[in-house]
Amino acid sequence: QVQLVESGGGLVQPGGSLRLSCAASGNIFSISYMGWYRQAPGKERELVAQITGGGRTNYADSVKGRFTIYRDNAKNTVYLQMNSLEPEDTAVYYCKGLISTDWVTNDYWGQGTQVFVSS
Repeated sequence: QVQLVESGGGLVQPGGSLRLSCAASGNIFSISYMGWYRQAPGKERELVAQITGGGRTNYADSVKGRFTIYRDNAKNTVYLQMNSLEPEDTAVYYCKGLISTDWVTNDYWGQGTQVFVSS
């Protein structure tokens, strides 16, 4: 069984920074890509950033230049460094990974971590 556990959310003032972490555990053979999504109240879940196993990254236009995604393959962990946070970044942030076990390859989601940006 595979689990993704996020941490690092919280309350921050506009212009501040947070770093989110997502650790994958379980019977993992390989991880193809990992990504961060977010869902604000009343809105659909959207892609924030994703990173392949080789380190290629992709960002939503709204976070380019402010957020950085990176991963530690040895720890099966992906991070999202969020700088210059804005109130519009307030959302529940979810981690997602395309993960292969001995038997199957599936998308797995974490439980989410709340980020509040407010003065």
